[in-house]
Amino acid sequence: MSEEQDRELRKTGAGLMEYSPEGIMPFGPVHPSLKEPEYFSLLLEGEKIVDVQARIGYVHRGIERAGQDNTWIKNIYLFERVCGICSFAHSIAYSQAVEALSGFVVPKRGRYIRTIIAELERIHSHLLWLGLVGHWTGFDTLFMWIWKDRERVLDLIEAITGNRVHKSYSTLGGVRRDLPDGIAESMKKEMEFIQKRVDYYSELVRTEQTIVVRTRGVGRLSQDAARRLCPVGPLLRSTGISRDVRVEDPYAAYDEIVPEVKTSNEGDIASLLKLRLDEVADSCRMILEAMAKLPEGGYKIAFPRVVPRGDSVFHVEAPRGELFYFVRSAGSIKPSRVKIRTPTMANILAATEMLKGHTLADVPVVLTGMDPCFGCMDRLSVVEAGSGREWMMNGEQLRTFGIEYYSGKG
Repeated sequence: MSEEQDRELRKTGAGLMEYSPEGIMPFGPVHPSLKEPEYFSLLLEGEKIVDVQARIGYVHRGIERAGQDNTWIKNIYLFERVCGICSFAHSIAYSQAVEALSGFVVPKRGRYIRTIIAELERIHSHLLWLGLVGHWTGFDTLFMWIWKDRERVLDLIEAITGNRVHKSYSTLGGVRRDLPDGIAESMKKEMEFIQKRVDYYSELVRTEQTIVVRTRGVGRLSQDAARRLCPVGPLLRSTGISRDVRVEDPYAAYDEIVPEVKTSNEGDIASLLKLRLDEVADSCRMILEAMAKLPEGGYKIAFPRVVPRGDSVFHVEAPRGELFYFVRSAGSIKPSRVKIRTPTMANILAATEMLKGHTLADVPVVLTGMDPCFGCMDRLSVVEAGSGREWMMNGEQLRTFGIEYYSGKG
């Protein structure tokens, strides 16, 4: 690598360097509105944000590399810890990628149960997000109401899986245990309760001025920008683009329990509030439908310790959007490579676009609107052996470096 390339790679906020440094405001990596460390350089004209540069890498944990040292089964519990909020999405994405290599078919009852837990997790994730938006708009009453309701969903998850956060419920070939006796009645009662609360919150976020003035027109993302920056999940659907892995590439039991894809055309935080509430209501409907149609029979199959040689990819619709897993097997008891692409990684550029034109006071609301999980996203920091020098590479720089290195030019 040339010295000139090295200098370019070590730059942070390169897109802002042409501006006067007096106009750059650091936001993070430690900030009250960031629940995980991340760094944003904000270029300001007065209080107005005119450009944003994100620097990732503060919570990189090496999970992908650690996966190469664990057996196929143990990795389920490791990859769940990529994100506590959507841990089940990670476990079924990984499990189904491995199952695709083996050719084993999960029993129908197991696929239905996976769908039920995935939708319970979607409800809990969306309610968590809605409460945080209430908090950062100064409407703490909404935060406390919604998080109280969310507890009822977590109680259901705990009754089924034994855990509230890291469920450890999906396994290779199905799920670890069957649904407990009597859960159908509790499920029906709680889903009907959540549906009523969704109706109340939908009216509240539409009319309560405390939240309306902080979200309507704030963090707007145009459909053209969405097509250019490729966000996923509710962030994409809020611009009017209908994309959902559950519908376009069904997994688990989504071929029979079909979601209604919700969209909006406004592309702002207010539209995201309504959209996620609509998705919560639809998840309640799907759970009740799945419980009513739940087939008899086994919920898992015996799975071999050795997985056949080959590559597999699988994606699921996590609460934040498309979650992608690539798995490679060398025909042993451990994977030789696992690659994860999380929704936050796909959405980070859209978030920087959403901040432009707003003020510093809007930053916590807009970043929360993205529903970030920076611990899920962070992947790469470059450290030079010997000297200990450290710098960051973005995707294009890493691609260029790989081409030059393996062609003998680096």
